[in-house]
Amino acid sequence: MSDNEAIPAATLVVLRDRPAGPPDLLMVERPRTMAFAGGAMVFPGGRIDQADWINDDDLAAAAARAAVRETAEETGLEVPLDTLVPFARWRPDNVRHRRFDTFFFLAAAPEDAGPLRPQPGECEQALWVGAEAMLTAIASGEAKAIFPTIRNLERLAQFASFAEARDHALAHPVEIISPWIEEIDGERWLTIPSHLGYPVTRERLDTAMRA
Repeated sequence: MSDNEAIPAATLVVLRDRPAGPPDLLMVERPRTMAFAGGAMVFPGGRIDQADWINDDDLAAAAARAAVRETAEETGLEVPLDTLVPFARWRPDNVRHRRFDTFFFLAAAPEDAGPLRPQPGECEQALWVGAEAMLTAIASGEAKAIFPTIRNLERLAQFASFAEARDHALAHPVEIISPWIEEIDGERWLTIPSHLGYPVTRERLDTAMRA
């Protein structure tokens, strides 16, 4: 593998419905010592390992197993594989930092889920938090997140329940999202496609955190 070849990876967005208000999301804080996005808030996930492949699986099937495995390893939360819903796929191009080809899946939190058990070395903390609350924390500087995480939080903030998020995901294609830079009125913007369900599709390049 070349130094900048995209690394296959997977992420799981777990939503926990609440009696009043939008659902909580399971998020973790990456260790600050990590070279990529150290200290950033992300959804649980990681690389697709050889053990995630079974027989003649395609990449998406291996990614789903990796998403479930990584979530359990990082937070202690066990999610059934057959409940996952494909949500997105992000693969940055034309960047010098380490890049990942990441499959995003949705899942509802198990009703019998116990307390989170963040694994030392895997994450600094694991917590349930609303999308809007996390976006507010990022905007104020209390937390930080990379460009794909923020765009996905904005997309998730549209939904009042897991069912709404699932239906939205099923109504939109999952295509590889490779953000590009464009110049508008003398400013440079990091941009994504407008037909994949994201309410915000660009951010000024000088404010976008990419790694």
